[in-house]
Amino acid sequence: MYRTIAGCSIILILPMLLGVNDGVEEKMFSNAVWNEATIFDFIEDDIFFEVLYPEELSYTYRLRQAKNFGLPFKRVFKRVRLVLADPLECCSVPYNALELQGAVALVSRGECSFVSKAVKAEEAGALAVIVMDSNPDNDELYIEMIDDNTNREPKIPAAFLLGRSGYMIVKTLSKAHEAAAIINIPVNLTSVPFHKLNQPPWIIW
Repeated sequence: MYRTIAGCSIILILPMLLGVNDGVEEKMFSNAVWNEATIFDFIEDDIFFEVLYPEELSYTYRLRQAKNFGLPFKRVFKRVRLVLADPLECCSVPYNALELQGAVALVSRGECSFVSKAVKAEEAGALAVIVMDSNPDNDELYIEMIDDNTNREPKIPAAFLLGRSGYMIVKTLSKAHEAAAIINIPVNLTSVPFHKLNQPPWIIW
């Protein structure tokens, strides 16, 4: 849009830019929701797990796999137990090692390296380890878990979970006096439309 002020022609670009931005945002939103865009179009490398029980936690959760240690999540674990390590930081062999055998260990970030947590979970007999952030308010920042240069090589998969989701899982299990959640991991969401994802209400992907 042009306007003449004091004999000079200027271009009023602000409304145009706002209009373009609004149009782009609306177009992107419409593509995701109405044109059946899938999660694979937005997130290629992360994996997901779903909680089957308890019902209060029955959502699909996003994980960031360890960058350069542990095994990839190639094997699918169906109806496997998700057990909280005790102590939760899992810097030594957990007291509840027997409960972790044949389960996926849920541990907390802090006090030792990610590799140490994976090693101790593996020593306890866990099939995999999920490390939740120690910050319960973290609902968006995924940490890249890397090795600690100690030449230890855990032979189980490891992945990072947002602190907010970890907090909700721990809180719900503790309140219900449940020893474990039942999960499927990983779940294939390649062809699932983005708007049909059963994501936790406290997380925005």
